[in-house]
Amino acid sequence: MQEILHNPTQQKNMAIAAIILALGLGSYCLYSHIAHQPQATKIVPIVRTITVGQREQAAGKTYPGEVRGRYESQLAFQVAGKINARMVNVGDKVKSGQVLLTLDPKDVTQNVEAASAQLASAQASYQLARDNAARYSTLYAQGAVSEAIRDQYATQLEAATAVLRQAQAQANVSSNQLGYTQLVSDTDGIVTALNAEIGQVVGAGTPIATVVRSGEREIQINVPEGASLSVGQKAQISFWALPAVEATGYVREIASMADPITRTYKVCVAVPNLPAAAKLGMTAKVNFEEQAGAATPDNNTSPKNNEAYFLIPAQALYQVNGKTQVWLVREHKAQLAEVKVNSYSGNDVLIEQGLSRGDRIITAGLAKLIPNQEVRLEEGGEE
Repeated sequence: MQEILHNPTQQKNMAIAAIILALGLGSYCLYSHIAHQPQATKIVPIVRTITVGQREQAAGKTYPGEVRGRYESQLAFQVAGKINARMVNVGDKVKSGQVLLTLDPKDVTQNVEAASAQLASAQASYQLARDNAARYSTLYAQGAVSEAIRDQYATQLEAATAVLRQAQAQANVSSNQLGYTQLVSDTDGIVTALNAEIGQVVGAGTPIATVVRSGEREIQINVPEGASLSVGQKAQISFWALPAVEATGYVREIASMADPITRTYKVCVAVPNLPAAAKLGMTAKVNFEEQAGAATPDNNTSPKNNEAYFLIPAQALYQVNGKTQVWLVREHKAQLAEVKVNSYSGNDVLIEQGLSRGDRIITAGLAKLIPNQEVRLEEGGEE
């Protein structure tokens, strides 16, 4: 080893090897740093879009509703008690006079027996008072008793008669209460709700069953305070579960007072020829066309350059530098297009210039967009 260390040739070779090794390690480290340097991630924002021209038919107002019967009876027991039998289920057809539920009649039966006993006692007292009054009237006619004694027994007869009438009325009330332990349908129809089960104790007047009368059906909707509807206004009805079924109806009734919780007004839409496939409880869509005087395109303004009027959501508008614009998606990139607004209708806006049928408008996710930025549509949105 000492010979190697003192040999100039060997020392030179070792120095060259060390330099080569250092250069190799340095090159490897530099390559690794460059090769594994984090790359900038390309962020593509997600947006939601609608296609221009697909909402023209929605120029009116559309409200969700439910198929209901025009006449619905909320049935309740007239006496309190414990339910001991239920003869129907929800959805059953019932006839007028049919028993739906019954209460345990034991307590009411005892009241009936007590009233019957009081009635029997009153009848006996009445018969005795009647016989005495007749007997003393005969004696008075014969001059055997005074007029005062005759009047005394006549008064007793009147009192016994009043007690008998009271006992008879009480017996009738008790008998009626025994009948009230049966909940009876007052019409032909369908049971749509039952709010009690066997064993439940209910109070008098508590709604227990709902029976929809056989016959006319209607659509019930709830509209906000600003809705401009009138009785007799026509409506087009479609059904979520029946895409191919439509019907025509009219506003039959508008509630005069708003619901204190939802602040909406109940509106009943009569449908004289409701399709048989539309069952009670189905969800419906009720569309009202704009009435005269509602927001419509300016008659003095006509579309230019073969452009048409299109209804789009108001949140799609983009105001910048005093210009009204919308974001369009073209070739998966966001582009601004200037538009001209004709009028507003609720949450929608009517565009008279700047759009063409088939344009894809961004309605959500447009806050941080820049022109020609690549975008992708939200999953489940329009493609």
